[in-house]
Amino acid sequence: MDQPPSGSAIAPRGVGGRHTHALRSRRPKDSSFAMSGETTAGGPRSGPHPDQRIPLPLSIGLGLQLAALIVAIPILMPAVVMQAAGVPESHLSWAVFASVAVCGAATALQAMRLGRVGSGHILVMSSSAAFIWLCVEAIGRGGPGLMAALIIVCAAVQFVLSARLGAFRRIITATVSGTVIMLVPVTAMPVIFGMLDRVPEGTNSFAAPSVALVTVLAITFISLRGSGPVRLWAPIIGVVAGSLAGGIFGLYDLDRIADASWFGLAGAVWPGLDLDFGADFWSLLPAFLLVTLIVTLRSVSSCIAVQSVSGLKGRAVDFRAVQGAVNVDGISNLFCGIAGTIPNCAYSFSAPMIQITGVAARSVGIVTGVAFIVLALFPKALAVVLAVPGPVAAGYLAVLMAILFLVGLQILIQDGLDHRKGLIAGISFWVGLGFQSGMIFPELIAEFADGALANGVTSGGLTAILLTVFLELTGSRRRRLNSEFDQSALPGIRTFLREFAGREGWGNDMSERLEAVGEEALANLLEADEGRQGPDRHQMRLTAQRTEDGAVLEFALAPRGGNIQDRLALLKGHGDETPTEEAVSLRLLQHLSSSVRHQQYHGCDIITVHVKGRTPDAGR
Repeated sequence: MDQPPSGSAIAPRGVGGRHTHALRSRRPKDSSFAMSGETTAGGPRSGPHPDQRIPLPLSIGLGLQLAALIVAIPILMPAVVMQAAGVPESHLSWAVFASVAVCGAATALQAMRLGRVGSGHILVMSSSAAFIWLCVEAIGRGGPGLMAALIIVCAAVQFVLSARLGAFRRIITATVSGTVIMLVPVTAMPVIFGMLDRVPEGTNSFAAPSVALVTVLAITFISLRGSGPVRLWAPIIGVVAGSLAGGIFGLYDLDRIADASWFGLAGAVWPGLDLDFGADFWSLLPAFLLVTLIVTLRSVSSCIAVQSVSGLKGRAVDFRAVQGAVNVDGISNLFCGIAGTIPNCAYSFSAPMIQITGVAARSVGIVTGVAFIVLALFPKALAVVLAVPGPVAAGYLAVLMAILFLVGLQILIQDGLDHRKGLIAGISFWVGLGFQSGMIFPELIAEFADGALANGVTSGGLTAILLTVFLELTGSRRRRLNSEFDQSALPGIRTFLREFAGREGWGNDMSERLEAVGEEALANLLEADEGRQGPDRHQMRLTAQRTEDGAVLEFALAPRGGNIQDRLALLKGHGDETPTEEAVSLRLLQHLSSSVRHQQYHGCDIITVHVKGRTPDAGR
């Protein structure tokens, strides 16, 4: 680990507990380190952020284009399921209407932050392809009512997963999430390439590739070389350009628009709900629960991906927002079950759109949700969207998927990609790719779990989870200390870490380093806890575990007001300023550790500090 320069203000003042923070002055009220507000010492937030204030016309324009280019998913997927299952036309009409309406309401809810519900980000909800064949099987065995009952149970499971998300933090990691995001384009590519064939018979063979190429080139050129205001409209300009090119080849379906009614749902009938819980229900439930876990993981990954492009660089992932996103998943699927349509999940299509346009305002998500609902109620408007040629949609989605793959890769790299994480990501990605392309025992996979593993996200995500669980189970033993959360805990923490270092056979150097990290971490946590009242503030659990290159200390305690990881990121922009007492402590903690992660959940905060051990070459 690099040593601080001579005379540095962050040099340890007697490492190993020979100084205390009992007399440390509290953080001044005018501290330049913003805890969670909208401004920093450098001024207001810059770049994409959910609290951006943008003109209403821009919100409407971006929301409409996002809705127009994604609304086909909650239309086509339930239509495919109902047609494959052979249900009456009235049930099909109802399922499509309910799917679009529920997705719209859930998308608007995701953009809000109502207690523990909603992510507060642009997170589009849409039908989940992972459930398609399970839903077809459920309808075939017991009708739409059986499918509805299974979906309602899955929704209840999602509420449980959201509430206990912190308990799964060592399983649903950034490595798993990044791998799942990278696999989304893999699973989408067959659909995208299939859209190139959605042209009328007798169409010129050059029409589809030409129209798709026009769309891709328009979006790419404007995104790369367009000015700020023009770049905001790159996706919709690309779609309009592609649609105009499609019109020249006769691909734009004007008859669909002319035949559609203006308002209403002629002949739609609610399919009902089957609560008999017979043999078919219990035989299908395990497969539904497995896919629910994978779909929830995808929603978690999508929320993390959107956060990674919707805030200040280096900010920690807000897992309270992730919990809110999963709760909306559960609410959405509860209503999908009651309505008798296929389940939803959160899609990360907005992440590349945010990178292209530079806008992450939650008002765009609300407009997108409202647009879904309006389209559901006005078949004529829906027809205008569905009339967009398939090759145009294929070109647009191809650009988004390329960017989304890079978002997943960025999540992996930001978390620190050592050989273990790299191996998990690599194996899982290739397993997902192999299953998705039908290269790994396709006959066996088609029979197992009704072919659920043939989906790359499902098989790759499950592989990443299993490998992560294996790594956890075979790791070194964790040692725990339960303590009061105040200054009186410091002697106990020192003793605990000293004994931990002794059990692991480390010398005084590592022991003192661990004690110093424990001391600085406690001091910073107490800074964030200033002014809090109530019994919960006095509870803390410290866990220590040996790793290959040192140790990991984990502090679990009641929710804090601020985030240490965010404060460390902000600290980088204040290197030339006179350090405050808080800055000295933060820099000392940063110097003593190789990484600090602060995960905030509803109900608890988890602060993880990685401390590398000294080696003979460390000071060279």
